[in-house]
Amino acid sequence: MPIHAHIKAATSAAALLVGVAVVFSTASAVAARQDQVKHVLLISVDGLHQSDLEWYVGKHPSSELAKLTRRGAEFSNAHTSDPSDSDPGGTALMTGGDPRTTGVYYDVEYNHDVYEAGTTRCTGPTGGDVIYDSPDDLDATRLDAGQHIAGIDQNPALIMNMTATPQTLLNPGTFPVSATTCQPISPHSYLAVNTIFEIAKAAGLRTAWSDKHPVYESFNGPSGHGIDDLFAPEIDSNAVEPNGKPYPDGSDWAHDDAATKQYDGYKVQAIINEIDGFDHSRVTRSGTPSILGMNFQTVSVAQKLDSPGELSGPDAAGNYTLGPVEMGGYFPGTTTPGPLLQSALDDVNNQLERMVDEIHAEGLSDSTAIIITAKHGQSPQDPNLVRRIQDGPIITAINNAWHTSHPSNPKLIVAGTDDDLWQSYLSDTSQSAADFVKNWLWTHDAPAQTVSGSTVTVPHSGLAQIYAGQESAHFFGVPVSDPHHPDVFGRVQVGVIYTGSAKLAEHGGDNPADRDVPILVYAPGTVEPGSSNERVETTQVAPTILHLLGLDPRALRAVEIEGTRVLPGLD
Repeated sequence: MPIHAHIKAATSAAALLVGVAVVFSTASAVAARQDQVKHVLLISVDGLHQSDLEWYVGKHPSSELAKLTRRGAEFSNAHTSDPSDSDPGGTALMTGGDPRTTGVYYDVEYNHDVYEAGTTRCTGPTGGDVIYDSPDDLDATRLDAGQHIAGIDQNPALIMNMTATPQTLLNPGTFPVSATTCQPISPHSYLAVNTIFEIAKAAGLRTAWSDKHPVYESFNGPSGHGIDDLFAPEIDSNAVEPNGKPYPDGSDWAHDDAATKQYDGYKVQAIINEIDGFDHSRVTRSGTPSILGMNFQTVSVAQKLDSPGELSGPDAAGNYTLGPVEMGGYFPGTTTPGPLLQSALDDVNNQLERMVDEIHAEGLSDSTAIIITAKHGQSPQDPNLVRRIQDGPIITAINNAWHTSHPSNPKLIVAGTDDDLWQSYLSDTSQSAADFVKNWLWTHDAPAQTVSGSTVTVPHSGLAQIYAGQESAHFFGVPVSDPHHPDVFGRVQVGVIYTGSAKLAEHGGDNPADRDVPILVYAPGTVEPGSSNERVETTQVAPTILHLLGLDPRALRAVEIEGTRVLPGLD
């Protein structure tokens, strides 16, 4: 009998309508008991919008996603961290804090108080890149990040033998260097607050997580030891078919959605092994973790590009066939998923069903809560709005203009990552320098390419609003002296993506499609079904997880600092 058979029926007659959530007042939307939940499965479907979930449930009323939505507590007005990049978005889920508290603004950022990677003599002015991404791997071309698992080149499924401590596969020489100790700063040490995994582990509970880069060992928290079983195959590595042959397009796992589905499948298998009471490799019996989970990448990839969506095989000779290229993103003029995205949503639904069925098979239905959300959304949804702008020429022009009036300083913008937002770090942190950048951006147009390949002119360098110096600090809620926040931060006009590629969408920004994601809490016998439209944020997932497990959410430092609440109705 599937897990959903164990859930209490809703009292309203509306619950009998397929795909329709019961609407309660906020106070009664979710009534929780903390004495029943022993395990929490956290799922981040990266890129998933609330509108995507609503569309899918409406079109597939018998799907696993529909069952979980109808019989769980749905928060339909949820928002991610800002910026909505994977790193601050994931960190918010694990800590209960925004970048102002965690210190994590982006996976590639800058800090005015550190030295560049490789620095050995820590004297003179500070300021350096903070890159916690695939370049930190011992070998980012390999799925095992440089572990060199025997036989994996012919059989990528052997990735299940990847170490549970992938932090050992990182090169400290790529980390920023502390101005205080003159030593490299590991990802978990850069994080300013503790995580749900550290709290659970301190309570004697087992923890596990699976993600797309070994650098997400940052979720261990400052102790460095919060996660007992961390499975982190490198998504930026060379994608290979199940027989070990490279994908025909020679891409990585995040640029071919058929490959992304294969990649996500390895992480799902890790979760299933952990549900069954083993470690992710299914070698050591260690007990089902109290906190476990993973992120899906297939939806995010399908939103961003056209690509093949299916890999069929093997045939009699052991070969696989890659399907045709399918349209990514959404149908023009709508928020209706196109064929590739529909296929990606189907895959996520089917993989969720596998995990839910395994929870039932192991007799854990009544003691396991499932939380579904997303680290980030993706913008724009309507491809007609896409405007692709190359930021390199803009940065060069600003630096040249600055150098003309400041001959001793040839480079004002020293760092920044611009996806569907603008963020610049400056060599001169004065308000006048920040205002110089803001004025230049606002008073110059930029050429942009549409999805049809035509060139158009976009005013204000593609930006809708710019926060400079003190304005940026105020936007993020930190003192202007805080070394983490961008000196200039910009919200783009909806549809603008700073890229030289053919992307259909991107994340990181703070327009609605970047941040409007679902939060669904499913815990049969513990959380009553219902729907709430009260505004909530993904930071509230962390204290909610601890609350469901009977642990004190206030043990999270970010919760104490920001006053992050458990999701409405659960507190």
